[in-house]
Amino acid sequence: MTVLTVTPDSPTTPGRPHPPRPAETDPAAASRPAGAAGNTEDTSTTGGSTTAAERSRPPAEDTTTTTRPARTTASAASAEPARSAGHPDDTGTAPTTETATGPAGSGTTGNTDGAATATTTPAPLTAVTGDAGTVGDAATATPTRTTRTAGSAGSAVSRGTIDGVRTAAAAAGGTATTAWTAGTAGTPAATPWDAAGAWNTAGTWNTAGTWNTTDTAGPADAGDAADAADAEESSPVVADLIRLLFNGDDHDRIHAPWRDMISGESFRHREGLSPEQQTALAYERLHTLNRTLASPEDLARDPERLASLHEWAAITHGGGSLCTLASIHYNLFLGSLLDHNDGPERDLTPYTTLQHTGTFLCTELAHGNDAGNLQTTATLNPQTGGFTLHTPHPGAQKFMPNTSTTGGPKTAVVAARLLINNTDHGVYLFLTPLTDTHGTLPHIRVHRLPHRPGAPVDHCLTSFDHLPLPRTALLQAHHGRLTDDNTFHSPLGNRRKRFLTSINRVTTGKLCMSAAAVGATRAALTIAVRYSHHRHITGPRPGQHTPLHAHRTHHARLITALATAYAMTLLHRTVTHQHTHPTPDHPHTERLIAITKAWITWQARTLTTEARERCGAHALFSVNALADFPHYTEGTITAEGDNLVIWTKAAAEMIFNHTTTPTPPHPHDLTDNTHLRNLLTHAEHLWQTRARHALRTTPTNDPLTRFNTASTPALRMVETHAQLQAANAFLTTINHTTNPTTHHLLTHLCRLFLLTQLTPHTTDLLTTGHLTPHQTQTLHTLHDHTIHTLTPHTTTLTNAFHLPTPYLTHIPLTHPHHLTHFNHHITTHQP
Repeated sequence: MTVLTVTPDSPTTPGRPHPPRPAETDPAAASRPAGAAGNTEDTSTTGGSTTAAERSRPPAEDTTTTTRPARTTASAASAEPARSAGHPDDTGTAPTTETATGPAGSGTTGNTDGAATATTTPAPLTAVTGDAGTVGDAATATPTRTTRTAGSAGSAVSRGTIDGVRTAAAAAGGTATTAWTAGTAGTPAATPWDAAGAWNTAGTWNTAGTWNTTDTAGPADAGDAADAADAEESSPVVADLIRLLFNGDDHDRIHAPWRDMISGESFRHREGLSPEQQTALAYERLHTLNRTLASPEDLARDPERLASLHEWAAITHGGGSLCTLASIHYNLFLGSLLDHNDGPERDLTPYTTLQHTGTFLCTELAHGNDAGNLQTTATLNPQTGGFTLHTPHPGAQKFMPNTSTTGGPKTAVVAARLLINNTDHGVYLFLTPLTDTHGTLPHIRVHRLPHRPGAPVDHCLTSFDHLPLPRTALLQAHHGRLTDDNTFHSPLGNRRKRFLTSINRVTTGKLCMSAAAVGATRAALTIAVRYSHHRHITGPRPGQHTPLHAHRTHHARLITALATAYAMTLLHRTVTHQHTHPTPDHPHTERLIAITKAWITWQARTLTTEARERCGAHALFSVNALADFPHYTEGTITAEGDNLVIWTKAAAEMIFNHTTTPTPPHPHDLTDNTHLRNLLTHAEHLWQTRARHALRTTPTNDPLTRFNTASTPALRMVETHAQLQAANAFLTTINHTTNPTTHHLLTHLCRLFLLTQLTPHTTDLLTTGHLTPHQTQTLHTLHDHTIHTLTPHTTTLTNAFHLPTPYLTHIPLTHPHHLTHFNHHITTHQP
């Protein structure tokens, strides 16, 4: 007989970052094998086996926040909490103690390096009766299961972790269980552990307490553990990962408000909206957001919170539109007013209360990436002391700002050339009212642009016909001031520097665009991973069904994408911190922000498309969220500077104004992440050397040809530099955890990321002696082995993305019974 005592979880707040945990913390204390969890679509947790009536019952209308059931943690041998079943509206109670008694049978588990071997037998399932449902449904008996562990008394042992993969606890050096068998009289039967000791997802538990490899209970039950994200958040590993990914002790300030905000009903998917209605909804949500703020000015001054706002808002339906409006209003408009604070004090109340929505007019129809050459003029009138704002030709029309009457009155910050006595002093910003409650103001012309897929906003062409502005319209700061006698002073003799200072808020905008892309990527992969666990297809044997996730062709792409998503997140955290905490050690932070923005947004397009494809035709419908993400990331690739132009500028600077410090050739163990990181340094140095050689061997009297010749290797240098910075952020983060399982997972994720980035450079590294021929032949094997190691942990890794339960609840693809939920959505949202 094996007696398991289950105690309640420690009183931690689910999902909140935890401080670093001591090394002796048991990483698997709240673990359970995959396939053992309940159906998270219900407000009460259900067991792995449900009745046919339950599976066919349509989901409850999700109008309130899902209630999380109490969770329990095994105190000795980790046990899954007992659960109660019922209709999604029911409330079931679970006992806190269970006793498992098993019949005779084989069930030998691993030993602990010569210590006495512990043996346990499979236990029959104990029926636990839930409370009666609130709508009168009878409670259903639900089987409970236990996690079997082995080892001598008082020692750490080999055990299943969160996803059911076997691991040996470092403190004891225990060996992992190679198989677990069930049956009577010593006869082996189907096992939930395969011969390699990994969890066999191709099966279900039957009522006798054994594991059936033929899925006869329906398509969802075997994969329910993959969907129990909420139940995982209290585990030490997931909590530690959340801490590392989401700013640790600063989580509540930077992330919690936005995460809570998008959990609200007003941010749910709305079916059948026209582009105009979607635009109007975005303005409604902007007002909802503004009402949550104690101080809009403080938000505009805080790049970390601004970026985080985009990170969370971007994942909602129509979130791309909200991100566009919020980025313009809080960062470009309000931020510019706060940064240019010379002169008389301005009343910002109309903008902080959204009586007037702010917009930013810089880009022109004929001037995008060369906006420093824009043609709109603001001419000083010496008689009035004010300015005349004018659009001299159609190419100077302001392109794409949200200047229509949709969303209420608008006021703009307009970039224009400051002309005083026929002298061009460069580009400065001018505060310009555009519309009021009656429509567009005189001297201003606004024309709506065609609909843009992905993030509908009221984009327009805007022009000015000798619009008079008061003297106070000029935004002044240290880079330029106008005296009372109309004399202009600037410490910056270069007009380009004046322009860059005027639009300095674009740098924070790049952080915001990167954050939106990171958030969309994490959400897309979470949905795709959940779907891969509970979408079953025909298995290799007649009558057998296996989840998509069981196939290497499917999960390898998702796991590789997860490694990159972690790298994207950690790199973004690093550059944001450098921007908000500048030091002499980071003189090129602004350039790194630009490089990071391009790399992250390009990666986001690739990964969100990958996630969409892995979910097939169902992902083409907006209600499942995945179809929207690639469209929106297209906008982040162009916003705040086109990516290729950004990298071209960085490449020109870095050919000579950048130092790489490669180590001497010395083939190390390819499982050493530091060595893999150093190999990326060598690759960056090789591309820089080629770019320098191309410049030096091209005639100096033809600068365009010179750079054309050097541009290809120079861009490869910038790309490798971005990958290297992501690797640095990854390695630094690994050193900030003391939890052995967290360290193990991040080490393998980082290795997978590095191996993926190094693959295109293997020929160069081989010919320069940094790789041996044998190592190049084993790279694929190591890559595949790393994926194999991470495969059972995909749920843990995506649970750490910390997506709110109410958000996931409303996406049919995230549910085990996703077909039922999708069908319910269709039948209840008919036009």
